[in-house]
Amino acid sequence: MDYLDEFYRNYDEEGRLLSQSGQVEYLTTMKYIHDFLGGAKQVRILEVGAGTGRYSIALAREGYEVTAVELVESNLNKLRAKLDGSESLTAVQGNALDLSELSDNSFDVTLLLGPMYHLFTREDMLRALSEAVRVTRKGGYILAAYCMNEAAVLQHAFLHGNLQKVLDNDMITDEWHCKSEPKELFALMRTEEIAALNAELPVERIKLIAADGAANYMSDCIDGMDSFTFDKYMEYHFATCERQDLIGASNHALDILRKL
Repeated sequence: MDYLDEFYRNYDEEGRLLSQSGQVEYLTTMKYIHDFLGGAKQVRILEVGAGTGRYSIALAREGYEVTAVELVESNLNKLRAKLDGSESLTAVQGNALDLSELSDNSFDVTLLLGPMYHLFTREDMLRALSEAVRVTRKGGYILAAYCMNEAAVLQHAFLHGNLQKVLDNDMITDEWHCKSEPKELFALMRTEEIAALNAELPVERIKLIAADGAANYMSDCIDGMDSFTFDKYMEYHFATCERQDLIGASNHALDILRKL
């Protein structure tokens, strides 16, 4: 996966989540993580695809025992450089498709907040999800994030003026589904495809969330909001992010599953 290593060496993922519009996704994801942690501190959390540690380090500093698995070495180095030694966090290099070094039923909550973005076959998606389910205890939770197809079509093709390039390069089907390939970096999904993956696994869906809703469509507006307006925007977002009629148009969806 050299394409991933090259991309993340040159992409400011940390900056994306720290901008005010980027905070919508981060704050939403953390809200739902905390909802399913339920206030308990004796919880083991696994994050697969931990990136530079934005979620793992924050959770470890709250007192949780965290294992962070990251494929891209440059990301892993950035994560480790942020640790001050006070955190109960183990960071290892590994692949979402093979977590064989981790035991069955070991974690209370497993986070897949990045790997599903970069898996381009149904087989690989099921392998990653299956591994996440395997290492999660019965009754535990798996939170998996996806990049959504309609947001990519609306923004990349139309809003950003790339329609002709998309058509010339045969990047989209007659049904307006993006043809996700490794060279495009991101796998783009529809809600029915996510549901079909879940149907293959011993899980039940608890919630499907529009993690950032309209944030990427109106990023300049959100980044320019004063704190009062941004707080009100987040109130609106939290009030609507579980509406199923909005999920498909969000840039990112968060699927919350319970292991049966």
